[in-house]
Amino acid sequence: MAPVPSSASIAVPLSVSPVNLSTSAGALSSSLHARFRGDNSSYDSRPQRVLHPAAAGELRLLLLENISQDAVKAFRDQGFQVDWFPKAWTEQELIDKINSYHAIGIRSKTKITERVIKAASNLLVIGCFCIGTNQVDLNAAARAGVPVFNSPFSNSRSVAELVVAEVISLSRQLFDRAYEMKRGIWNKVSKNCWEIRGKTLGIVGYGHIGSQLSVLAEAFGMRVLFYDVLNIMPLGSARQVPTLKDLLRQSDFVTLHVPELPETLNMIQAEQLADMKKGSYLINNSRGRVVDIPALVASLKKGHLAGAALDVYPAEPGGNGQPFDDQLNSWASAIQDLPNVILTPHIGGSTEEAQRMIGEEVSAALSRYLNFGSTLGAVNFPEVDLRAIPDDQTNQIRVCHVHLNQPGVLRQVNEILSDYNVEKQYSDSKGDIAYVMTDISNVSRADIETLHGQITQTRANIITRLLA
Repeated sequence: MAPVPSSASIAVPLSVSPVNLSTSAGALSSSLHARFRGDNSSYDSRPQRVLHPAAAGELRLLLLENISQDAVKAFRDQGFQVDWFPKAWTEQELIDKINSYHAIGIRSKTKITERVIKAASNLLVIGCFCIGTNQVDLNAAARAGVPVFNSPFSNSRSVAELVVAEVISLSRQLFDRAYEMKRGIWNKVSKNCWEIRGKTLGIVGYGHIGSQLSVLAEAFGMRVLFYDVLNIMPLGSARQVPTLKDLLRQSDFVTLHVPELPETLNMIQAEQLADMKKGSYLINNSRGRVVDIPALVASLKKGHLAGAALDVYPAEPGGNGQPFDDQLNSWASAIQDLPNVILTPHIGGSTEEAQRMIGEEVSAALSRYLNFGSTLGAVNFPEVDLRAIPDDQTNQIRVCHVHLNQPGVLRQVNEILSDYNVEKQYSDSKGDIAYVMTDISNVSRADIETLHGQITQTRANIITRLLA
């Protein structure tokens, strides 16, 4: 018999009274949007039972980086204990304190490393209240049985609108004129100030943000090109080009909307900047390490590029009020001194609408997992869900078993459950991790602890939770 893996643990008991958001795994294709809204009316008109963890206890959530108060309220309304902080925490702060929490919500600055995850023996789930998840060691989280959820859609419009504002501001040298006026200098000029109508916008990465931006740009009369590693059907009159070089050479404005991956680190360096049209503009609202900024500074100083806008940086302050200077990034003062360069403090998704929607989406995903076991939308985990247990089925419990993806696990688990009727069961795997949800009936309260103990002692167990 193989030993229990070192990452194995028993789920921390919860004591909450959630609104039921669970839905049927058998209707994925037809009702996915209803599922994420928590709308179950199309599945079963009977009242649905509110699930509770099988043992008593208190669930504690840690929310960092000024996450929306709507999310805080949503969790507290369900009876969760929430600790909220406006700033990011360092790795050591997390290591020292995270063992007190069962769930954590972050934005882009907090780094959840493998060391943090190893220290978080009580952690059940991670929520990224943003688009990206590169700030989390996704593989380490999966090995520990911890699904990670994010919000891939909710701030797309906010970022796209910021890019439109930056395109217009760069073409009109708007920030320089506004800064001069604040200093009492009247400098009315039209030289090298342009309309954006008829200009070419090159979009690198035609995902949720890039495609929305494409539609907005065409409404301004711009020609839109895009480059993506996938073949994507364009919206409107946009046209996909085969290579990044093709896009750079044809575009008056180049805007980046790619994730941080090994393939995208420094994807815009001196060579790519030289490929851009003389007098063109570069905009980066994606990830800070996508652009070689010293090379960008050199291109701006030579006058090859006419301007740039940056909202993201390789290193960023941990919170408001902290300095953005050469100690943080060695080139900071050099780019701050350049004309027609817009520097903003990572505000692409910082609108009331975006933060509200992100708060709603991610808090709902975390609640669905904690209360009902659903992993729909997890980025590092098998996606598994079961329809809600009807309210009149008081003798049913739900078994949520995260385990190593090995042969024979379901046979072992089902042998343990063989004295009970399996009402429904759904299993899936992703890489080395597998997850099964099973609803069983005719279970007494006295049986629950015995079942939990037997399942957690199986050789492939990582985390097992029983919801009743």
